[in-house]
Amino acid sequence: MVKPKAPAAVLLASADDTEAQFYEALQQGDIERLMALWSDDDEIVCVHPGGLRVMGAAAIRASFEAIFANGTLPVQPARVRRLEGPGCAVHSVLERIDATTAEGTQTAWVMATNVYLKTALGWRLAAHHASAGLPHDTPEQHDNPTTLH
Repeated sequence: MVKPKAPAAVLLASADDTEAQFYEALQQGDIERLMALWSDDDEIVCVHPGGLRVMGAAAIRASFEAIFANGTLPVQPARVRRLEGPGCAVHSVLERIDATTAEGTQTAWVMATNVYLKTALGWRLAAHHASAGLPHDTPEQHDNPTTLH
């Protein structure tokens, strides 16, 4: 029996569309769909919490295959801040991860930056950089008005 090919990423009309599919692919452990979201650029990059910088499609794929070997990722984007231009979008995301442990459901937070590029094939992921947050509180601090340095 021929195994059907996994569906490629569907219409990627915006960076938000690509981001939604990225988190769905993580939740489902769908490596084919996940990799279809990345840009074809040789310089794509991914940093997992506490990990090294992983560059290039083959290395990124291998890193996610190793993660998926332990199961899917129950990660939900909780708060997204967007900086968008005509061909590039940068999203700062608080990722919420709920894991079942012997003590019950535990929530952890990860701070991620996702960079999207507009290509001929739609919006594609060029960089994903995630850092561990605090185990129980949402790690977010800001002043009004927002000041960038």
